[in-house]
Amino acid sequence: MRKLQTFIFLLSCLISIGTLSQTKKTIIKAGKLIDTENGKVLTGQIIYIENDTIKAVGSNVAIPKDATVIDLSKATVLPGLIDCHTHLTGQPTADYYGDIFRKTPIDAAILAHIYTQRTLDAGFTTCRDVGAPAFVDVALRNAINNNDIPGPRLLVATLFIGSTGSHGDLNGFSPFLDWQFPKQMSGIANGVDELRKQVRYNIKYGADVIKFGASAGVLTEEESVGAPQFTQEEMNAIVDEAKMWGRKTCAHAHGTEAIKMAVKAGVASIEHGSLIDAEGIELMKQHGTYLVADIYNDDYILSEYAKLGFPEKILNKERSIGKLQRANFAKAVKAGVKIAYGTDAGVYPHGWNGKQFFYMVKFGLTPMQAIQSATMNAADLLGWKDKVGSITPGKWADIIAVSNDPLNDITVLEKVQFVMKGGVVYKNELTK
Repeated sequence: MRKLQTFIFLLSCLISIGTLSQTKKTIIKAGKLIDTENGKVLTGQIIYIENDTIKAVGSNVAIPKDATVIDLSKATVLPGLIDCHTHLTGQPTADYYGDIFRKTPIDAAILAHIYTQRTLDAGFTTCRDVGAPAFVDVALRNAINNNDIPGPRLLVATLFIGSTGSHGDLNGFSPFLDWQFPKQMSGIANGVDELRKQVRYNIKYGADVIKFGASAGVLTEEESVGAPQFTQEEMNAIVDEAKMWGRKTCAHAHGTEAIKMAVKAGVASIEHGSLIDAEGIELMKQHGTYLVADIYNDDYILSEYAKLGFPEKILNKERSIGKLQRANFAKAVKAGVKIAYGTDAGVYPHGWNGKQFFYMVKFGLTPMQAIQSATMNAADLLGWKDKVGSITPGKWADIIAVSNDPLNDITVLEKVQFVMKGGVVYKNELTK
């Protein structure tokens, strides 16, 4: 018996030694560090990382002899950025109708890893992906988590939930085309019971968050831009069912009334928010609802989408709403609505996510607030405030850096030069 106990003790010691020897230690020397929790800039900071986790941050952190040292003492260091509204399974090509009718979810799956790589290279280490065909986003998330492909950490919405004839449906074409599309993969549901079932279906197959279309939209062929497309009872059911399963909800909502209905239902965020009015702004403040407004892509749509074969009716909808969205975003910012960063990347090329920072500053945020919208605020919206959003002990080592100070010129975040996710360096143009 004593021999067995001795053997077990020695074995446990060997296992402990082996575990210790496998600990990867990394030191980052940061010239400037943007403290997103407190809205301050710290200088001469040392970040100590073990494996994928930040262990210590400060000016007097001891540097282990066996640590790998990354010298960013001439750079500005920030937490990895977060985009709360992406569509990583596609982006438009020069064939609008071909994209709709000649491609399948398999096409999306084959190309999606390219888009995740571009997004990670742009400094976005976490994304909330809010709508994808046939659960491709679930496979994408899982492949990234398994280290099979590079990409940001993903929370995924799977199928966009919409009503018949809505922004989430196929509109303006022959009803016979509907026969080609599997209903169970469409996300189309009507009435309280169907919608509860659809929420459960999405969650069953991997949804981290539930996305639904509270209003009409721009880049589809239904007539309206902002009309409500669910009743209040239907929206309430979606949010209530998601909450029962421990999921947050986000609502695609351009229209004035649809925004208010979704906020009253209890969504965590309003996506787009283009036609929000003073009453909607006040409701969002009362409920603590985040606004996730894609205020860059109007420029890209109006300059490029005619070349991509998009119908004039869609372009006219964008012309009618783009400027209003930016003006109303400025009103929401001034009123104190909570803002989280979200770009709708996929409407324009993936990897351009950082272009929106300029517009957020132009329309009311300070540079620090814009950065916080893509770090601490976004982390709070996702429910991951204890994991990402700041360079803080105990959080994942998701860290980026740029050679110039984004508080002086926010556009430097359009070309991030250093990217670390989970303690692994994916991009380094600063220390070569």
